[in-house]
Amino acid sequence: MTQTAPIRRLRAGLALVLTAGLSLGLAACSDESFAQNYGTADKGYVAGDGSWQELPAEQRGAAVSFSGETSDGSTFTSADYTGQVMVVNFWYAACPPCRAEAKDLQKVADEQAANKVQFVGVNIYDQAATAQSFEDSYGITYPSILDVDSAAVRLAFSESVPPQAIPSTVVLDHEGRVAAVVRGPIDTTMLGDMIDRVVAEKA
Repeated sequence: MTQTAPIRRLRAGLALVLTAGLSLGLAACSDESFAQNYGTADKGYVAGDGSWQELPAEQRGAAVSFSGETSDGSTFTSADYTGQVMVVNFWYAACPPCRAEAKDLQKVADEQAANKVQFVGVNIYDQAATAQSFEDSYGITYPSILDVDSAAVRLAFSESVPPQAIPSTVVLDHEGRVAAVVRGPIDTTMLGDMIDRVVAEKA
């Protein structure tokens, strides 16, 4: 099917941003500055790198649907997890803050297993072998979609996650709507608390 002009322009923009980001090194807040921001922000939002936001249920948009081939050759489809809280992390292997937060993300995923929270990565740049090597090195057990060729998942989340904001982590509620966004490296306590609050909405 022929791509519409807006989609072609968005994909071209994504490619330009990724190229520039890889050349210059994508900046992100340090864990220290991120932790300082947490707990002092007004109304749950911190401006600039490392920003985060929690959305009240009445302010969330439509459910986000996405799918794609993962690094192990299987297919991940969000529809298979309808009714579950989901955490979506955008990353790529050469990204320093992505490497720094990898084990923290796995830790939170392990802690949230009892709540049946599904974690999934979205690799924006690498091919399968590179992504798989990263996952093996950092002990990542949840799947990652390879989004480098189609940018379909980035397009699905474009209103919440700017293409230059890597890493970014999104919490989807039980209806698949964006409930929280972290635009930068995660803090394990903060992300865990965000997830707990969304899980509790259905309790």
